[in-house]
Amino acid sequence: MTAKKDTTEESGKPGPVIEEKDERAPEGGLVVAADVLPKYLPIIPLKMRPTFPGILIPLVVKGTEKIAAIKKVMEHGDRTIGLVLLKEMDGEESPENLHRVGVAAKILQIMHADEDSAHLMLNNVERFIVDEITRADGGLLARVTYHYSAELSVNPELQAYSMAVISTLKELIQLNPLFSEETKLFLNRSSMDDPGRLADFAANLTSAEGQELQKVLETFDVRHRIDRVLVLLKKELEVYRLQSRITKQIEEKISARQREFFLREQLKMIKKELGLEKEGKTTEIEKFTERLQDLTLNEEAKKAVEEEMEKLQLIEPSSPEYNVSRNYLDWLTVLPWGKFSEDSYNLDRARKVLDRDHYGLKDVKDRILEFIAVGKMKGNISGSILCLVGPPGVGKTSVGKSIADALGRKFYRFSLGGIRDEAEIKGHRRTYIGAMPGKFIQAMKRAGTANPVLMLDEIDKIGASFQGDPASALLEVLDPEQNATFRDHYLDVPFDLSNVLFVATANQLDTIPPALLDRMEVIRLAGYILEEKLEIARRYLVPKALGNHGLSKGQVTITKDALKAIVDGYAREAGVRNLENRIKKIMRRSAMEFAKGRPEPISVGVADVKEYLGNPLFNPDEVFEDVAGVVTGLAWTSMGGATLQIEATSMPSKSKGFRQTGQLGSVMVESSEIAYSYVMAHLEKYGVKPDYFDGSFVHLHVPAGATPKDGPSAGITMTTALISMITGKPVRKKLAMTGELTLTGRVLPIGGVKEKTIAARRSGIKTIIFPEGNRKDFEELPAYLKKGLKAHFVHDYDEVRAIAFST
Repeated sequence: MTAKKDTTEESGKPGPVIEEKDERAPEGGLVVAADVLPKYLPIIPLKMRPTFPGILIPLVVKGTEKIAAIKKVMEHGDRTIGLVLLKEMDGEESPENLHRVGVAAKILQIMHADEDSAHLMLNNVERFIVDEITRADGGLLARVTYHYSAELSVNPELQAYSMAVISTLKELIQLNPLFSEETKLFLNRSSMDDPGRLADFAANLTSAEGQELQKVLETFDVRHRIDRVLVLLKKELEVYRLQSRITKQIEEKISARQREFFLREQLKMIKKELGLEKEGKTTEIEKFTERLQDLTLNEEAKKAVEEEMEKLQLIEPSSPEYNVSRNYLDWLTVLPWGKFSEDSYNLDRARKVLDRDHYGLKDVKDRILEFIAVGKMKGNISGSILCLVGPPGVGKTSVGKSIADALGRKFYRFSLGGIRDEAEIKGHRRTYIGAMPGKFIQAMKRAGTANPVLMLDEIDKIGASFQGDPASALLEVLDPEQNATFRDHYLDVPFDLSNVLFVATANQLDTIPPALLDRMEVIRLAGYILEEKLEIARRYLVPKALGNHGLSKGQVTITKDALKAIVDGYAREAGVRNLENRIKKIMRRSAMEFAKGRPEPISVGVADVKEYLGNPLFNPDEVFEDVAGVVTGLAWTSMGGATLQIEATSMPSKSKGFRQTGQLGSVMVESSEIAYSYVMAHLEKYGVKPDYFDGSFVHLHVPAGATPKDGPSAGITMTTALISMITGKPVRKKLAMTGELTLTGRVLPIGGVKEKTIAARRSGIKTIIFPEGNRKDFEELPAYLKKGLKAHFVHDYDEVRAIAFST
């Protein structure tokens, strides 16, 4: 067969009439002219999967170049295009990204077309091999060689393969009825006796990936092609069987759930009619019942639980009352009714625990050991409320932990500082939304036993507001005669707190209401002197800081003199918290040096302290020597003891006058006025003219002016300052005094003897004047505190004057 070429062939583009036809024909004869396929085809790339000969397919074509190529094909009457799969689905539609085997398709119908897209119905005709692809008018044009399907004589092997394919198709049709319709369409157009067509049809039915199907398309040998297809069909069959099994299981589950739902609804209605509705509550009730088996409730609590359980069984879960009742039962059954931990009364062990955790504090430890000894004799420890009073950082909280450890009890701590609502102590009534028990009942729940050690921190910082007075609410809790039947507002049944050991902490007693203070046994922790701080730092603070900063023992050492310099210059408070912070700062600086690669250990001496901590915060307490009108007094503060200088001076004036400065409180102002009056009444005794004050204005000042001061214990100090001023005689060196003065000259006892003694030692004082009433307090102090101090105890001011102005 010859063909006349159009003049446009040389440009590689089809002319208006494509006359060149493929001269090859299927083996065995001639072909109809309409069935002869063109040698040049416009190519339409396929992205997802290839198509196969003998199949009718719909196709949506997008792109102006493709639409233009289709219009040309339709105008020329050939109506044939090439379909080729892309190698990479997301890749560019370029010749390099196209497979070399495709399918020629006849356009049977254009169902819809516009400038950018067209919907086509195609009849796939034959395979072809791409010989060459070029771009024409923006589209792809390929010169192809066709691979016509030849009629094969069906041998037994091919027949067996065909039967296997048909058998598998029958199984697929049973699993997916859609295959039945496609099989009918195929039989209307082809015969099952053609193995090649059968293989193509079967491959087209599968959901295999595009590249796998492309391999089938490229397999020209029918026997090998049908073998590949059979593998794909078996995979497809397994997928559909699994899908069918999953679908069946899901349907069974849905059916079972629907059946269960209907049965439950019927059961609910039956129980509702009989008044036996328990659905949704059975588990909760069983949980509460199981808890009650291990508890020993009192009669009132047991009755309340039984009534609430009956009530819960009758309430609908959707009712708001249900959650209220459930929460109430939860709290009632979670509390440790009748659960006790076994107390340890081993005094040797208790002492070891206290000595292990604390240095010094002998009077505190002795009181705790006495407390344990009484418990050993009685067989139980109850009805005790201790109050540890002392400055911050002296170990009040840690003492409470040691008590619990020594007794073998559970320990729980909560802070009362800042509480302003009575409900925080005694709970909210259940009528309120979100009601909860008070802190004590919550603490008992967390402790898990009915005899824990409860620490009430900062009891001196309780507030009061329009919501009630929490301090008054504590009266019932901390009264041994009442707390055996403590009634929380939320529980509304008595709970026994008499076996709880309460340990309260406070910095001062002035802000604690007298009625509450009367219920507690006060144990004072006065603070630590220099020697005690040094030992605490050596035993506890330095090793603890080394471990917390990842340093091993021996890497950083702080000499005793350096520790002394730290205490004197940076950490003078009564406790050791600030001392610990300074040691931590040294460890941080040291850790940074080791992190930079320092190999040798660090030893911190006195000369190194300033480098690590900066300039000292404190200078040695200044004690004036040989200055008339200046006397050293001793004061007590919430931070411990301190020394203060009281200064008096006079100036000529037309009339007498007296003024006090230094932020003195009302009590201290009264003490200064008593001192002024006492001195005026005894001027002749001191060798001064009786009219001395008539022409003098006296000014009394107590540094530092920015610090508020109050209290009666500076009475004799002020009097001595005034006498020193008017006589011009300074008091003896290294002398300090404290005591309250009356108008008749009697010296009354004061408080804070230990703290004031510690302050005197720190300031280098050698002689102290105390009221006679404080002799017993001073004698009870440890010998190391009194060492190097000469204490005088006086009844009246004449004795004070004799000591102060003696040489």
